[in-house]
Parts: sequence; structure tokens; C-alpha cells
Amino acid sequence: MPTRSARTTVAALLACLALLLAGCGGAGEGDAGPSRAATAAATPGWARDTATVRAGALPTEAQQTLELIDRGGPFPYAKDGTVFSNFEKALPQHKRGYYHEYTVTTPKSRDRGARRLVTGQGGEIYYTGDHYKTFLAVLR
Repeated sequence: MPTRSARTTVAALLACLALLLAGCGGAGEGDAGPSRAATAAATPGWARDTATVRAGALPTEAQQTLELIDRGGPFPYAKDGTVFSNFEKALPQHKRGYYHEYTVTTPKSRDRGARRLVTGQGGEIYYTGDHYKTFLAVLR
């Protein structure tokens, strides 16, 4: 039979494990944030099949580019606001001209770098940090 000290240690470990597991419900869970159901309901339909990121969690440079898009410019690169053709077919298919791309400055890069924001005519915003290989739907 385990000693009283061993039983106390096991009970304390189980209590810690229970607390840890209760806190692992995911970001936004618990009293301080929305439930998973509320988060899913708040996710727009266009973003439901894509990994998402909150605008505030984007790199600072992407947040600055979002502000420029909201204001309508001026943009630092001549290609900002040009049509994104979606040749990679990584985004939902739409007619040419539906998407437009904007450069997200990459510190210490001598060119435009690989980071972009792509906007859609339906209000969609996507972020890519790897030059169109993968996208995250930006939630605001």
C-alpha cells in the first residue's frame, strides 16, 4: 500500500494535470473569450476552409499594409493593388480581376520579399508569408 506521502504526491499531480488540461481548451476558451462555437460562427463563410489568423496577430508590417489598404494608399510599391491571378489556385477560383495583391515589407530584404496580402472583391483578405504557396484567411 502506498504511503501517505506518495498518495498526497499523486493527488497533487492529478490536480495539476486536471488544471493543465482544463486550460488547454484552445485560444479564446473560458470566461475571458468566446467559445469555439461562437468563434466558428464569427468566422465568415469565405474563411471556413482556410487556416485563419487574426489581423492583430499578423506581423507588424502586414498590419501596416492593412492600414494602407483601408486608407486606399499611398502604397510603397508600384505593383501594390495590381490584379492577383491566382495561378497557384491556392485561393477559391474567381474571374480574373477579383483578387488584388499588396506587398508586405520584409525587413532587411533588398526586394519586395515573399510576403503579401491578397484582397478579394467580397471583402476577403488573405496573408501569405511564402510567396503564394500557402495562405491564411485574415479575420478582423
